[in-house]
Amino acid sequence: MTDRLSGVLVFVQAAEAGGFALAAQRLGLTRSAVGKSIARLEQRLGTRLFQRTTRQQRLTEDGQVFYERCARALSELEAAEAALDSGRSEPMGRLRVTASVLFGRHLVAPLLWELAREHPGLELEMSFSDRVTDLIEDGYDLAIRVAPLADPSGLAARKLGAQMMVVCASPDYVARHGRPRTLEDLTRHEALTYGRQGQSKPWLFPDEKGGDTPVRVRGRLRLDDLEAIADAATQGLGIAWLPCWLIAERLHRGELVDVLEGVGRHGNEIFAVWPQNKHLPVKVRRAIDLLAARLPERLATAMQKPPRPGRKR
Repeated sequence: MTDRLSGVLVFVQAAEAGGFALAAQRLGLTRSAVGKSIARLEQRLGTRLFQRTTRQQRLTEDGQVFYERCARALSELEAAEAALDSGRSEPMGRLRVTASVLFGRHLVAPLLWELAREHPGLELEMSFSDRVTDLIEDGYDLAIRVAPLADPSGLAARKLGAQMMVVCASPDYVARHGRPRTLEDLTRHEALTYGRQGQSKPWLFPDEKGGDTPVRVRGRLRLDDLEAIADAATQGLGIAWLPCWLIAERLHRGELVDVLEGVGRHGNEIFAVWPQNKHLPVKVRRAIDLLAARLPERLATAMQKPPRPGRKR
């Protein structure tokens, strides 16, 4: 019976993934293991479930019928497990989380490590990537995103806070080029911009109407890593628009200075995003609650002004 259920699970994953390779990735198996499992299932059923080509695998007519019934059965099993899970207070099982590289590493991971330490039955798997991940397709339980949902279909979200942005430069750069006083002044400075594939987004600042004022800046250096931009700014190569949490220590040490004090700071909203489900597993709910409770404090601490040189704290 165990082998039969295992084969059905592999089959459903392969059907939903559209191929053996992605199903193997989701299940933590090799592509060969997925192929052999489905071959055994086909042999037991006496029919071909997939039409295989060198590039893809498609369901046969029998495969489609079998998939629809198996998917319903697995859905019922998941609902039964969720009903039991809802009565638990202890998070258990594997929790797969994805977050952007720097934000995830600096702010999200330390909090989730605490959750893993407190609950020995929880298995934490984290992926750090700056690409937008398809949670459902890639099999993630939770994503932390620094942006609202572009396509909310099939997903639920909860706001966790906002990361404030600051325009900064090294004291050496300010001494050589002066300090910008207005947003218009930014266009006359050497900017260090974040961009990919030759494209850079404008810097955003809040306006009086509650919207955003975009400022198009120019510069010779365009990088796709925020920490590299902070390094370049520290070396005096230009001004940068960076999250407070990333440069807080550099501001504290005087390596960078806020060059637009008094000008409103734009806040990028932070969201927890997860596949919409009638029954939210305890492990996911506890992770979201922890982040919602602790992340705003960490973001607020990063926004505090560093003490001036020579003044005791």
